[in-house]
Amino acid sequence: MDGILSLWKPRGMTSHDCVMRCRKLFKTKKVGHTGTLDPEVDGVLPICIGNATKIVPFLTDTKKTYIAEVKLGIATDTEDAQGTVLEEMEVSESPSTESVRNVLLSFQGSITQVPPMYSAVKVNGKKLYEYARENKTVERPKRKITIFDIELLDKKHDSFKIKVICSKGTYIRTLCVDIGKKLGYPAHMSDLTRIKTGSFSEKNSVDFAIIEEAVMKNEESNLLFPIVKGLDHLDTLYVDETLENKVKNGQKLPIPEVLPKTNPFMVIHKNKLLAIYQIHPENKNQIKPIRVFNG
Repeated sequence: MDGILSLWKPRGMTSHDCVMRCRKLFKTKKVGHTGTLDPEVDGVLPICIGNATKIVPFLTDTKKTYIAEVKLGIATDTEDAQGTVLEEMEVSESPSTESVRNVLLSFQGSITQVPPMYSAVKVNGKKLYEYARENKTVERPKRKITIFDIELLDKKHDSFKIKVICSKGTYIRTLCVDIGKKLGYPAHMSDLTRIKTGSFSEKNSVDFAIIEEAVMKNEESNLLFPIVKGLDHLDTLYVDETLENKVKNGQKLPIPEVLPKTNPFMVIHKNKLLAIYQIHPENKNQIKPIRVFNG
């Protein structure tokens, strides 16, 4: 059984918990998720099953869309509502809607983020949250991320909801804290839901109740999307029968006359996904496979 399950992850479960549960339901060990969601966060978590596990890194690399709530006046050590309060400030005067929108706009585009101490980013082979639990502070690596779009959804006196479309590696918690700072207040992320990952959205996601019902009817395979659904952000090179066998055997190929716009890209014959190729890093006159799909 190969394909992608668009799971709506419930709150209270880790992403790994979801993988373990799917392994039991789909009766296979070949299961992997495509981007961690914290236990207190719900939303779209694409789960790759069978041969689809080969595309996990490519699906992880897609755009993500979140609905987040920014809470002003309180900063926490984890940058979310679960952490210990570090600073409090009364929000005596609520920022105007216009000032909030202007601050949000200043974060749109390519920006630099410092990941939170309570995160899985590794420094010297050790995860940051491990240092944090030992009350140690280390220098955190800055990273470039992209905010493709950010908009204000609704606003209260000391909190507001935002919709964010961003690149992989974006910490929405940190974004909320930085937005608060620009507005002149300590802040944290008080709520978060992921509504889209690549082509997988809230509309085409299913929860565990639906999956369990399908398993009882032996219809769980009907819930899986084809592997190409997780790769539709990549361009396609179509090949004929002559090249089909070479691709299946994982051979390097001459650079095509019309090069796909993305690198890497899918290689397809008669609507069947054969492989993912990229331009050879050492020989620009060739393309080489990085994933080959058999069967």
